[in-house]
Amino acid sequence: MKKVFTRPKALADIPFHYCPGCTHGIVHRLVAEVIDEMGMYERALGVAPVGCSVFIYNYLDIDMYQAAHGRAPAVGTGIKRVLPDRLVFTYQGDGDAAAIGTGELVHAAARGEKITVIFINNAVYAMTGGQMAPTTLLGQKTTTTPFGREGEINGLPVKVCEMLAPLDGSAYLARVSVHNPKNVNAAKKAIRKAFEVQMRGDGFTMVEVLSSCPTNWGLSPLEALKWLEEKMIPYYPLGEYKTPAEVNG
Repeated sequence: MKKVFTRPKALADIPFHYCPGCTHGIVHRLVAEVIDEMGMYERALGVAPVGCSVFIYNYLDIDMYQAAHGRAPAVGTGIKRVLPDRLVFTYQGDGDAAAIGTGELVHAAARGEKITVIFINNAVYAMTGGQMAPTTLLGQKTTTTPFGREGEINGLPVKVCEMLAPLDGSAYLARVSVHNPKNVNAAKKAIRKAFEVQMRGDGFTMVEVLSSCPTNWGLSPLEALKWLEEKMIPYYPLGEYKTPAEVNG
């Protein structure tokens, strides 16, 4: 019998341990599939810092590096400059890339570093107990905003793609979601495009993935996907925010 669906070579043959309904595993598989399809299995290098993203080391069967909290773009920059022929990507959550790591993220984009950031936006600090993140929505309840996030007190949610788009060094920026099959397919295409743009040397690339966190949202897996679609996407619209054509005029 012909196999039409198999485990990617770049994905380790072990079960995911994530909470039920967490979409990290979906994104892991998409990254692994793209690495395989591009023939980059021997040349892909990943960097992840602190938080749930750190577990990607267990699941991708490629060389991985660990960075201090928020510093993955800086580590990725060093790797890419020393090994420019490699596919270098970081895998970061919103509490990492949009908070303690904002400086590294913004300046990597401003310099046009030829790396790709896979940015997981689930609107909450997940591993550390469900605190408010920079991307937490207004009115969203977390352990540090038990009555809901208030703009005047807690500030407004950060839109990372929109923040990086004006920077000349950013070459490709996209926001996707993985809450249904159609959007999973679109997410894979965006990841591949970001990797291809990186390998062409056009500049900094990032794919922001809207992701669910049922445990810290206090919802069932199905309720979490519905909440993502109904609450997150209206505030964080999906689409490509920057392409190489815009950079090149």
